[in-house]
Amino acid sequence: MRTLNERADVIPPIAEVFREFGFEGTSLSRITEKTGLGKGSLYHFFPGGKEEMARAVLAHVDAWFEREIFAPLRDDPPQQSIARMWRGVDDYFRSGRRVCLVGAFALDETRDRFAAAIASYFTRWIEGLRDALLRSGWSAAQAGDSAEEVVLGIQGALVLARATNNEAVFGRALVRFQRRLQQPAAI
Repeated sequence: MRTLNERADVIPPIAEVFREFGFEGTSLSRITEKTGLGKGSLYHFFPGGKEEMARAVLAHVDAWFEREIFAPLRDDPPQQSIARMWRGVDDYFRSGRRVCLVGAFALDETRDRFAAAIASYFTRWIEGLRDALLRSGWSAAQAGDSAEEVVLGIQGALVLARATNNEAVFGRALVRFQRRLQQPAAI
């Protein structure tokens, strides 16, 4: 049994269970089995049960992306923030070995339950990247289209890498998207 004394310590291992099994496939038994935490400890940290755990996990993921990806895209020099996005995405998704938990919840039957959190995550990512591209001199149409295409492509590359059990798919996709964002497309 591992010793986890704070709620914040419990969230990452629970996130990995949700990442592996999705919301519907995750049971308290699976969480206790995979994390080594007893049901009593889980209910101590999350009296609202599995749904409260899922909300905490989504908030945890959101906070990381806000700090590491979204805020820099909005606030930092564009080239620096976009480069940081590539490093952060590659690291966070461990070069295609991890599925996007927010994306998995969006596809799961629980989408409506977490719709606001899911929509906010993807919207802020697209808007942040669009804003960085605009500050780099891209036209509004090019920046908006490219930002949406990149976020869409990252998500698709994660699914394809996982489905084919080929992490290199994700790495190749990131390289292609990086090249596309080096300069605005010719009109």
